[in-house]
Amino acid sequence: MPKQKITREMVVGAAFQLAREGGMERVLVKDIAARLGCSVQPIYSCFRNMGELRRAVELRTADYMADWLSARLDPSSLFQSTGRAYVQFAQEEPELFKLFALRRREGVSSLEELRQKEASPKVAQAIAAQLGLSMEQARRLHLDMLIYTVGLGTIFSVTMPGIPAQEVFARQERAYQAFLKQAKEESGHEE
Repeated sequence: MPKQKITREMVVGAAFQLAREGGMERVLVKDIAARLGCSVQPIYSCFRNMGELRRAVELRTADYMADWLSARLDPSSLFQSTGRAYVQFAQEEPELFKLFALRRREGVSSLEELRQKEASPKVAQAIAAQLGLSMEQARRLHLDMLIYTVGLGTIFSVTMPGIPAQEVFARQERAYQAFLKQAKEESGHEE
């Protein structure tokens, strides 16, 4: 039987599964080779170094997370359902969430830059339209909830045996209502 050719995609797939099971610290060349049933040489042939392989795993994680989140969005409550989906992802895929939340973000020197890098401009437009806010208030609300939700998700992903999801969702909703009220007051609207 001829030997199977190990491709870059196969290496990334094996590394992604290892990261999913135990975090990026589990992404070791010897463990990837064992998973693929090959020597370490094909892995070194596919990637110049571990940094390049780790970046490929981060990209795979981002794609996986985007697909996972989009499958759980409620179009009638896009903003809130996105926040809830982030927290659910942290609960169901804690290692991938940690990889997402704790990855290095180059070229970010302000929270606004972080929001711009992490979110599509369409999000603020949708928030403004749905909630009757100006674009500036929508961006601030989005940033507040992004910070709060990623923080909650990070806490959720590292606690054992785990905080009940309903407690986390209730806290998230409470923060949303407070941030929304503040945004409306800043824009001259009252609830």
